[in-house]
Amino acid sequence: QVQLVESGGGSVQTGGSLRLSCATSSRTSTYYAMGWFRQAPGKAREFVAAIGRRGGSTYYADSVKGRFTISKDDDYNTAYLQMNSLRPEDTAVYYCAATTNLGNYYIERAWQYWGQGTQVTVAT
Repeated sequence: QVQLVESGGGSVQTGGSLRLSCATSSRTSTYYAMGWFRQAPGKAREFVAAIGRRGGSTYYADSVKGRFTISKDDDYNTAYLQMNSLRPEDTAVYYCAATTNLGNYYIERAWQYWGQGTQVTVAT
């Protein structure tokens, strides 16, 4: 059973930074591609970023390109999302996800495992 646990969310001012972590069950980050989605109040969950199993390929939503960086550390079975230059529109619950097939990374149903989410709030 794959388990994903997010942490690192919180409240920050516009322009600030946060780093989200996704702790995975043993070896998950080695065998699965990892990703982040987010869901703002009243909106559908949307793709944010993804990283391939080997860590060589990364993908980002246009809205976060140049501001967010996804990475993973297989030694610690953890994926990260570094978020810089945060904006109020980045406010959402952020979810970590894992999949064996990164072919349709931007589609929610392509991801097999999900964490419980962590709240990120960006104040004006």
